[in-house]
Amino acid sequence: MSTVQARPAPDERRWKALGVCLAAGFISLLDTSIVNVALPSMEHGMGASQAAQSWVVSGYALTFGLALVPAGRLGDMRGRRQAFLVGLALFTVASAACGLAPGPSWLVLFRLIQGTAAGMVAPQTSGLIQQMFQGAERAKAFGLLGSVIGVSTAVGPLAGGLLIDAVGTDDGWRWVFFVNLPIGVAAFVAGLRLLPRFAVPAGKREEFDPIGVLLLGAGVVALMLPLVQEQQWTGREKWALMPVAVVLLGAFWVWEKRQGLRGHAPLVDLALFSLRSFTLGSLVSLSYFAGFTTVFFVYTLYLQNNVGYSALDAGLSVLPFAAASAVGAAVGGRLVLRYGRTLVVIGLSGVALGLLGVVAAVELVPGRGVGWASALPMLIGGIGSGLTVSPNTTLTLTRVPVHRAGAAGGVLQTGQRVGSAAGIAVVGAVYFAHLANHGSAGTAVQLGLLTAVGIILAALVLAVADLRERHVHPEPGRAGETLRRGSQEGGTEERVRGAS
Repeated sequence: MSTVQARPAPDERRWKALGVCLAAGFISLLDTSIVNVALPSMEHGMGASQAAQSWVVSGYALTFGLALVPAGRLGDMRGRRQAFLVGLALFTVASAACGLAPGPSWLVLFRLIQGTAAGMVAPQTSGLIQQMFQGAERAKAFGLLGSVIGVSTAVGPLAGGLLIDAVGTDDGWRWVFFVNLPIGVAAFVAGLRLLPRFAVPAGKREEFDPIGVLLLGAGVVALMLPLVQEQQWTGREKWALMPVAVVLLGAFWVWEKRQGLRGHAPLVDLALFSLRSFTLGSLVSLSYFAGFTTVFFVYTLYLQNNVGYSALDAGLSVLPFAAASAVGAAVGGRLVLRYGRTLVVIGLSGVALGLLGVVAAVELVPGRGVGWASALPMLIGGIGSGLTVSPNTTLTLTRVPVHRAGAAGGVLQTGQRVGSAAGIAVVGAVYFAHLANHGSAGTAVQLGLLTAVGIILAALVLAVADLRERHVHPEPGRAGETLRRGSQEGGTEERVRGAS
């Protein structure tokens, strides 16, 4: 078997192949937010309890996060094309099963499977981009991926509102899942023809790391369960899982280090964390997703429950954020080579400014006019989001060797999922606590949004610290040099390394 060559695919096919990856990424990320506005329809249409509704949302996030790193590593070892197609096929079938579910318990089960499949697809996308593109084209491809991330997350409430408005309350929730079918089938068929076949490395065959998978999986479950079930599990006992998570993740770190010292292939190459670009970028990503995804949770909840907006109206209210995010990500992908981490600092500042504008709109224009009053701040926040997600992804992964791209992408996106769960738990706790104790919905959503701004400012501090550190120490240490050479083998240009 020939050794792997991470050369770009032919021009006429790689951009089409990227389209396949983006389509799959779109529907898998769309399902993180489109379901939120369909929960009342599930309750009305099939009698789903609050616990079942909670697991429909949180179960997807949980299994999505669990699958990312093992699936990324599997793609690195056995081929990303195969892992991508298997994950996409499973996601499409699971979507159909969710839409046909005869009862709440079946829906939760199929939703767990759907989340696992989404976690299989996501790391292959970033890995395939690193294999198919290099230099400025890679930055542009990650810019398009950033557009998809921003749009799919923000447009979910709108898409769900449109479907429920068109089909009706009783069965509208089913079409939230059926909408994935034509996109999934088309992407799978196109993927069979367009996705490049890169050879698996010859020579020593790397073994999978089942103990590492178990330790990481148990640690992620212990970490995420109390976060995603924060509103449903009453009492403080759930937080006892947090120290358990610390112990399990610490054991995972020790095990992976031992694997490396013994010459065995680890699930996660810990040398990745010697790269400042990867470590700081992952932390920025985790913090940012903890802040920005909560906006659609508390703000749309406020509009529907307290202002009287329909699901469709609530979705339309965040459309400026989605549209501006797509534009900002595309622009960020083109400018990241020139401005590097400075672009992320500008983007995070824009998001914080936009959210403060929404807080002001809630205060100054209470009632149904708040959606229009928030349009401009949402636009500013969306542009900032696009300038954050796309450049940060490019800069975080730029020095990662291509043969570790899947696992590295899995680590990055696991942080995003954990950040989203933690952010929703924290911001939701602030929102619901004030609502329960004081009854002022306007103040509750303002406090929730201000909490989100505080989390985003934490990401901004990390980005500024990284930027300042680069001016003092522009080059990483020896371990970083090793990984950088691996990245060069994958085609990363010197300009990207300098900009990061």
